[in-house]
Amino acid sequence: MELEPIDPETALKLYIAEKETSVADATVVSHKSRLSFLLRWCEEREIENLNELTGRRLQEFRLWRRNVGDLTKVSEKTQMDTLRVFVKWLESIDAVEQNLHKKVLSPDITSQENSRDVMLETDDAEAMLAYLERYEYASINHVTATLLWHTMLRMGSVRALDVEDYDPEEQSLRLRHRPRTDTPLKNKQEGERIIAVSGEVCLVLDDWIREQRPEVTDDYGRNPLLTTRNGRVAKSTLRTYCYQMTRPCEYGEGCPHDRDTADCEALETGGASKCPSSVSPHPFRRGAITYYLQSDVPETVVGDRANVTPDIIDQHYDQRSQKEKMEQRRGYLDDI
Repeated sequence: MELEPIDPETALKLYIAEKETSVADATVVSHKSRLSFLLRWCEEREIENLNELTGRRLQEFRLWRRNVGDLTKVSEKTQMDTLRVFVKWLESIDAVEQNLHKKVLSPDITSQENSRDVMLETDDAEAMLAYLERYEYASINHVTATLLWHTMLRMGSVRALDVEDYDPEEQSLRLRHRPRTDTPLKNKQEGERIIAVSGEVCLVLDDWIREQRPEVTDDYGRNPLLTTRNGRVAKSTLRTYCYQMTRPCEYGEGCPHDRDTADCEALETGGASKCPSSVSPHPFRRGAITYYLQSDVPETVVGDRANVTPDIIDQHYDQRSQKEKMEQRRGYLDDI
């Protein structure tokens, strides 16, 4: 097979143009953002023809990208998985050698690293929410994802909410510790608080309650905000929703792991957690906390809303790189 020359900028434009016809806008933005680093790397090395890409050069890019962004292993995996999809597309237009995508290496994530570091990346959260808003508006999946991402609440706190805890006029949610009726808060009475929610979140909640919420009570006669036909949603059910929603193929992205959807184990009943990209509820919280910190929301404000101390934020939630923290501090200190 004879390769057809193509420069990096043209290749990315063609790739994005194709993506725009098949995936959500937020997904297009996330791919374009991640692959922009490849363009930068090619420019620095004066690579004007992607025919020149080899397994060795892709490994050089991986090391460069890791150092430039001070990436966690989970973030590095996201970046390289997107690159693999792009390289596979390049193969389809005869721009690189066949099967080159198999030489795009990603770090292996252990279960221990996964439990500590994995989070729902902002690009992926926005792509997922955009898909849900368009195709599953005000569904139980849409409401669950909206609450977990926009409020930074723990799964147990989301599950504990009753319809009466939502005040549409004040645009707020009240968190209450009610262990005797099966909805304790992790920090008990100290976890009780009222949090503000945006108009966007309120619209979703209003339409869920009015149009889609099953009119049922729980075993204690309360009116759960999140319900199934059997009553208050179970924790295991919430985990299942999250694993299902966060599979990239579920919200319009191609599989970043080169799996065949015809025999992918993550698409089997009960197998959503087997997708390397899917996440449980807690990474929603970790990702949202990191997102708000990156957006220059003060740590004390984030901590009060999420009901977590600054020390715990630093130790378990904040996934900003040291360079990101430095640049944010610079923004405050340069004006003094």
